[in-house]
Amino acid sequence: MSRTALTREEVLEAADDLVKQHGPDALTMRGLAARLGTAVTSIYWHVGNRESLLDALVERTVEEMGAIQPTGRTPATRIVSVARRLRGELHARPHLIAVVHERGLTERVFLPAQRALVREVHSAGLRGARAAEAVRAVQFQVVGFVLVECARELAPAQATGRERPGKTVSARKDPALARALARPVDPERLFTASVRALVKSLLAQGNN
Repeated sequence: MSRTALTREEVLEAADDLVKQHGPDALTMRGLAARLGTAVTSIYWHVGNRESLLDALVERTVEEMGAIQPTGRTPATRIVSVARRLRGELHARPHLIAVVHERGLTERVFLPAQRALVREVHSAGLRGARAAEAVRAVQFQVVGFVLVECARELAPAQATGRERPGKTVSARKDPALARALARPVDPERLFTASVRALVKSLLAQGNN
């Protein structure tokens, strides 16, 4: 493939796929050139060096994350919608989030969602420190939940729903609880329930 036949977007797409399949450390200019069937010099011509390429991938991620738009009729439902969308975006691109974190730009990636959350907590009547606390609480809830989900995916017994309730759960005292804990977890339902409860509590502060 000649340099004129290659586009910058094709280089970024190939780099994205390479990182997705093998992790950030696998992204080398030589490996990327081989993947595209071109010369290393052609890669440099389109995106610069590896550092410039990583910066371009980060910018691309920021732009994609910026597409998060709240939905719903009330501030509470719109905040929940942002949280759900943010969780989905993080799940969709863990490989790029790793690159962002490695480069110390995590806050920048979260900025679009943070701006959306700020608008909604303002609509709900929160200002100042209370508004900041609400925004950060939602962000931490999303990130913490995603981290727990990732940990579960690495644990075969849990990922397949074979975990069992601990010895402190007595089937005789609360059989419904024991049965519920023995069933596979529905992450989407659990996340939505937890973030709704959190948002309800946070927004209630605006009425105090």
